Amino acid sequence: MTNQSFEPAVFQSFEEKSDPSQVAPRIAALRAAMQKAGIDVVLIPRADAHRGESVPASEARLAYVTGFTGSAGMAVIGPKKAALFVDSRYTLQAPAQTDTSKVTVHEVTQGGVSPEIKSYVPKGGRLAYDPWLHTPGEVRDISEKLAGHAEVVPHANLVDAIWIDRPAPPVSPIEFLGHNRAGKTASDKIAYLRQVLAAEKADAVALTLPESICWLLNMRGRDVPNTPFVLGFAIVPKAGLPTLYLDAAKITPDLSKSLEGVARIAKASTFAKALEKLGSAGKSVIVDPQTAPAAVAETLRGSGAKVIEKRDPVLGPKSRKNEAELAGMREAHKLDGVALAKFLAWFDAEAPKGELTEIGIVTALESFRREEDSCVDASFDTISGAGPNGAIVHYRVTKKTDRRLRAGELMLVDSGAQYLSGTTDITRTLSTGPATAEQKDRYTRVLKGMIAISLARFPAGTSGAQIDVLARQFLWQAGVTYNHGTGHGVGAFLGVHEGPVGISSRYTTPLEAGNILSNEPGYYKAGEYGIRIENLITVRDASDHPGFLEFETLTLAPIDTRLIDMSLMTPAERDWLNSYHARVWSEIGPLVGGAAKSWLKDATAPI
Repeated sequence: MTNQSFEPAVFQSFEEKSDPSQVAPRIAALRAAMQKAGIDVVLIPRADAHRGESVPASEARLAYVTGFTGSAGMAVIGPKKAALFVDSRYTLQAPAQTDTSKVTVHEVTQGGVSPEIKSYVPKGGRLAYDPWLHTPGEVRDISEKLAGHAEVVPHANLVDAIWIDRPAPPVSPIEFLGHNRAGKTASDKIAYLRQVLAAEKADAVALTLPESICWLLNMRGRDVPNTPFVLGFAIVPKAGLPTLYLDAAKITPDLSKSLEGVARIAKASTFAKALEKLGSAGKSVIVDPQTAPAAVAETLRGSGAKVIEKRDPVLGPKSRKNEAELAGMREAHKLDGVALAKFLAWFDAEAPKGELTEIGIVTALESFRREEDSCVDASFDTISGAGPNGAIVHYRVTKKTDRRLRAGELMLVDSGAQYLSGTTDITRTLSTGPATAEQKDRYTRVLKGMIAISLARFPAGTSGAQIDVLARQFLWQAGVTYNHGTGHGVGAFLGVHEGPVGISSRYTTPLEAGNILSNEPGYYKAGEYGIRIENLITVRDASDHPGFLEFETLTLAPIDTRLIDMSLMTPAERDWLNSYHARVWSEIGPLVGGAAKSWLKDATAPI
């Protein structure tokens, strides 16, 4: 497909972001720096000090050295061998982006450090880590795996030492949300946080996650792609104003005025000194061992502070969306539903012609979303997988990989947007012609799993880990499964992926009213096709069952009924789908016209 009908994409680039030919010389330069520093092995994580899914160009060290651009992973560079550890989402992407003659790619489970790390560290050697890029939990994990084998030492970042053309840190505008969008004032949120400090007998909390700081102070920025973050640090004391630590270039008189009476502002370069001051005063400080840099805990302890290792206390209240935030998210999904109706109607008309490409599909979808002025970004790079590319769970199309969608193939589109009112994330698997019996079987089992989560009612105290099986049961009955979580937390005009709740075996935090989650089971047949169906849902109290919770679906877009094997659907499942489609028609139908309206009416017709 040509893009004559649509302007070029603004939110997403299709350029290849990696160059495997640069891997060998950069590893060679790094090894020279390691030898000069007396270091045998260097760890290079994907994360920056703020643990974001997106990092600014100035923090993309893993991509710089290895070429790998995925959102999670870690490299181990030894004196003769090097490894890149990635999870199952990136087992195809990582080898394609790096130089596999220099770097061995290992697939590992999410969370923790692979025991394979030991084989890349010489006996008696020194392994260096940047304490600003690893958490205390990670450092402990690495130290335990290398106990008696090698010394694990903090060290200045050696990648930065060889990165001659390193980009400058980001400086973007900062905005503050009104009460109609935030629902609570920053002062009220800070007051709640002080109650937590009192309960924990803590004098302060050190915050390093941008989503926590942005939510607490009702501010948003544009420091990283896809997510409205302001990158910085904060210290919130049990008495007195919090201090926000930012890059000096971001500190302006207007910013200081906006935070007057709410928080002080200081240069990020003074954050470590402020931690030392807390330590010298013998203060007790909460630090999240799973998200804060090890340097924070080490600096506090080294200067005399008592470190209280607790989960970031902002994560819980942030995940429990208030009524204003929920209203904004509902509005965002209605706006997204309009764009998706237009896109899906366009796609249905064009796909049978066999001329669409993956890039053309992304460009069209973005164009429909950008018709709404309050759409300010994509919430992540759209996954546009035609035929076999749909089986690559986190596929990112580039000009090099762009594939033409053939009539009759399945098309998987996983996308989302950042509207000023909220964040969206939706996946639809689309028909382009007759499907095989196997494809219909798998599609229907995925749909049944998604409906099972949508209909779930469960007692308070239940976690996502406990309900995950509801989505998998129908695939398990056929002897198949999927190797990703069923759902992740979603922020309100914040990160499209956020903790502490989700739907998978690793999410043991109980679900609470106001949580927003994705509901996205899938099935993937390597080399042939992929299937995923995703809606966003919010947890609410079950009105007729005190002490129980249930889900409300937020996403408003048709689910392709042409791929359903009706013999596998129960009456209750058909009723849910018909009720959902009736709601989509009722809420989105009046907002679209012409061909999109006619298409939407047909797409939401009862089955």
